[in-house]
Amino acid sequence: MVPGDGSRLERDDGLGPPLDWQGRPIRCRECAHIAINQMGLCAKGKACIRDRRARRVERFLRGNPELADRYLDHPYFEVRAGAARHCNLFRLPPMLKDPEPEVRAMATLRLPEERIREMINDPDTDVRIAAASRLSGQALMPAIHDSAYMVRLTAVRRMPPELLPLVRHDPDPEVRQWVARRIDLRALPDMTFDPDPLVRREVAERLPADQLVLMLSDSDFRVRHVVAERIAEEELFELLDDPEEPIRELAHERIAAVPQLAARLAVHRQGTGLRLVNSVPDPEKAP
Repeated sequence: MVPGDGSRLERDDGLGPPLDWQGRPIRCRECAHIAINQMGLCAKGKACIRDRRARRVERFLRGNPELADRYLDHPYFEVRAGAARHCNLFRLPPMLKDPEPEVRAMATLRLPEERIREMINDPDTDVRIAAASRLSGQALMPAIHDSAYMVRLTAVRRMPPELLPLVRHDPDPEVRQWVARRIDLRALPDMTFDPDPLVRREVAERLPADQLVLMLSDSDFRVRHVVAERIAEEELFELLDDPEEPIRELAHERIAAVPQLAARLAVHRQGTGLRLVNSVPDPEKAP
């Protein structure tokens, strides 16, 4: 490698010409890191702390993390965010008050939980998501009323199951699906009446088998299909008359596999046959 050319690093990365954060061309001879450039540890247009492209800044800091502390007060927020990713943890607390949310979010992701509890109330959604991904227990309570559904969703994924009943009526179905996946089984029956069928399907996947009778008459085919897969065989007879053929077939298959239920199945078939016969119009009574 020729000193200073960064030949291996300087292959085109498809991010455009090497310009600094103010749009000016980058000149390596003007950089304070000319020495490491000559060692091949950075390269214009590829791994450069002065570049406006965050990916190039990140490559530089990943290769030279010991320099990150120097850039925590850089005027360009992408550089500060990258520095916050790699700097000494003891230098991070002031970054929680950085004017740029990307920097605050990075500091939130790295600092210990006890230092970031207030970040769940940050004005920026991404910072609150970062906080929700790190906090635990009661510290997540402010997130359940957040206006951004991704903050609530992130919190619900981490929240202790005993707190989840507080979120089971969340306005967003995706949040309620996660509640149904994680809530204590004792609180799950209350969600069998959720207005969204995908939430009810999650409920049917977890509800104890002896409580699935609550969902035998669900209005959605997908929910009833899960019920047909999980409910005890002796409770399946109602689904033999389901309007959907796959559910009828599944119910019949499972019942037929239980010898003790053979007699009841035969009676049901006879009853179905009689109903079909009685439903055929009598030609002599036809007008």
